Amino acid sequence: QVQLAESGGGLVQAGGSLRLSCAPSGSIFRINAMGWYRQAPGKQRELVAAITSGGSTNYADSVKGRFTISRDNAKNTVYLQMNSLKPEDTAIYYCNVKASLSIISRAYDYWGQGTQVTVPS
Repeated sequence: QVQLAESGGGLVQAGGSLRLSCAPSGSIFRINAMGWYRQAPGKQRELVAAITSGGSTNYADSVKGRFTISRDNAKNTVYLQMNSLKPEDTAIYYCNVKASLSIISRAYDYWGQGTQVTVPS
């Protein structure tokens, strides 16, 4: 079983910064991509940023230039540095890991429990 421990959410004023972190644990053979999604009230979950094992990154247009995703492969930890936060960034942020549990199994998606980020208007 894979578990994802998220931390770093909270309430911050517009223009402020937060850093999210996520560390998976369990019997993981290989981690492929890691990323962050978010879901605002009444909206669908959307990709915020993702990073592959090789370090390639992908960002939602709405966060480009403000958010930075990074990963520490030695610690199997992914980070999301969020700067210049806006009220529209308010959402529950979910960590996502695409991992395989053995050499013969394909990668599956695993999700964290979510961490709330609130930016008052």
